Amino acid sequence: MKYDKNISFNEYIIDGWECTCGEIYFNTEQAQKVLIINRLKKTLLKVKLGRIRSNLILRLPKVVEQALDLKKGESVTLKLEDNGLRVLTE
Repeated sequence: MKYDKNISFNEYIIDGWECTCGEIYFNTEQAQKVLIINRLKKTLLKVKLGRIRSNLILRLPKVVEQALDLKKGESVTLKLEDNGLRVLTE
């Protein structure tokens, strides 16, 4: 088996191991995140807006935080579009 950091899994590139016989073993933690992200893409998420002093805050579910590896204090980019608001991670 040889370790590879460039294995395609559901349109994402993750780590894993490739055997000379052709079998592929994916990094289970990374593969699980990809599966969660794909499931989240198929659902509509209702989130709550809150307020801290004069700032309006957007509360994201923990599953989104974990799937996208978001951390407290981290910056994201907001993009206003014709049909809504898009949150982009860096």
